Amino acid sequence: MRRPGNQERTLERIESWREICPELAIRSTFIVGFPGETEEDFTRLLAWLSAAKLSRVGCFKYENVDGAAANEFPGTVPEEVKQARYDRLMQHQQAISAELLAARIGKTIEVLVDEVYAEGAIARSHWDAPRIDGDVYLPDETRLKPGDRLQVRVYSSDEYDWWAKPVRAKAEHLKLKGTLSRSSRR
Repeated sequence: MRRPGNQERTLERIESWREICPELAIRSTFIVGFPGETEEDFTRLLAWLSAAKLSRVGCFKYENVDGAAANEFPGTVPEEVKQARYDRLMQHQQAISAELLAARIGKTIEVLVDEVYAEGAIARSHWDAPRIDGDVYLPDETRLKPGDRLQVRVYSSDEYDWWAKPVRAKAEHLKLKGTLSRSSRR
């Protein structure tokens, strides 16, 4: 796309940023099927994604845009190749995302509640954009309200989402424990 790029230097920068901030989440968006893109170019992109381990990745298939110089570039990539590369990139990134999310199982994170339903609450971490990235599901947490911020412990994940339980303050935990033990004696 005629954008300057130095993949190795970018990887070095990402590594140095992560040394400063290990909790850093990096997102980017890629276009597949740009005129002139070869299978070798695409394979290099997948290898770069494996090395970079970006937290959130979006992907689009190249389309001509009125007035864009790229419309005249040689090497138009067929639609079926664009679709296949899109599918491969997203599948590749899903594996990376699943690995990154699984690394947080057992850890405590802060979340912001977006919605509450009869089954529980849906929240997001500070790494996630609303309605774009993954969610943090809080099953059975129906007393929360949208806008609540709380600490949760992650107990499960998939390619995009986490499942977690609130980390209760000690006083609240003791109060709940006392309530449960009194009710169980009846």
